[in-house]
Amino acid sequence: MRVYYSLYGRLLNKESLYNGFKKVWRAKGTAGIDEQSLEQFASNLSNELDKLLIELKTKQYRPSAVKRVEIPKDDGGVRKLGIPTVRDRIVQQCLNDILSPIFEEQFHPSSYGYRPHRSGHDAINKAMMFIRQYDLKHVVDMDLSKCFDLLDQELILTSISRRVKDGSILKLIKQFLESGVIVGGNWQATVTGGPQGGVISPLIANIYLDAFDQEMKRRNHRMVRYADDILILCRSRKGAENALKQATKLLEKDLKLTVNRSKTHITHSDDGVKFLGVEIGSNYTTIQAKKLKSFKVQLKALTKRNGGKPLQRVIKELNPKLRGFSQYFRIANASNEFKKLAAWLRRRLRSIQLRLWKKPGRLHQRLKQLGYKPPFKFIQMMK
Repeated sequence: MRVYYSLYGRLLNKESLYNGFKKVWRAKGTAGIDEQSLEQFASNLSNELDKLLIELKTKQYRPSAVKRVEIPKDDGGVRKLGIPTVRDRIVQQCLNDILSPIFEEQFHPSSYGYRPHRSGHDAINKAMMFIRQYDLKHVVDMDLSKCFDLLDQELILTSISRRVKDGSILKLIKQFLESGVIVGGNWQATVTGGPQGGVISPLIANIYLDAFDQEMKRRNHRMVRYADDILILCRSRKGAENALKQATKLLEKDLKLTVNRSKTHITHSDDGVKFLGVEIGSNYTTIQAKKLKSFKVQLKALTKRNGGKPLQRVIKELNPKLRGFSQYFRIANASNEFKKLAAWLRRRLRSIQLRLWKKPGRLHQRLKQLGYKPPFKFIQMMK
């Protein structure tokens, strides 16, 4: 296993920082605690990068605390997210570009989350292959409680230092880990977890969890992991029970994480395996019912009869969501669901148009244009 000693110098040129900025710009995002937006940073880009470069060269750079925001979850709880400053995101992006190729070569082939040229579709396809071609139909579906918030910071640094011996890089990562968060105007220390909301956080999580992946591989367990979503696929119920016991010990004792026992369970593919928004069966893959339900709630909000928007504008707002949903769930056997969804949505769009026309004469005129012949039955448009 190759070890790297001199990496910090790769940060110390303006071109690297500029490339990092371009990636941060494409990712968008809002301002951190300094209230400096991406647009404001870009308006004085050369000077900002020069200042950042000097701070890095003289080792005077210090990450700012992260702004805490809370995003509502489907289950009624909240997801705590962090927003670093633009300059911190740029430094993290440059760090990520340096470290990612080093660790990518060691990662488990069945790890898919937040890795280049890998996607949720790849993870779903791997799980389907194990179930249908390898006949591994007894599945351990593991759920971790607040995984990314509970990563042990000493273990993070230990995991990285196995490959990276550059003290300046390790010190910089430690500073990001300890930069803290601003909650309600007050600073709070971060004693566990990776850099909240940081560009480098997914890579750090993958490095941390790779110890679990490799140990499961050493024990000949077939698994698929996408971030903290873990499936372990076995040939028998007894084998699944043994895998669950081993995995729980590894995660809780060695990695100091918490397995959510109320959600972690063993299932059979005949009963469906829920993973990344789909339900994988022994011979089928469908969209999870809760995903369809939540998507229809979004569509309903965009297609209210009394919204007052022109139909073309409503359709323009709908199209990106429809494309995203259909592109992701095309991996499932979902043609019938797509047809039902399209029919339901057409009825809602027709209802909007009828509401906008207000009077029956407008509808009668349109029907004539389409080749239908009167007389037409009277229609009350405003109901």
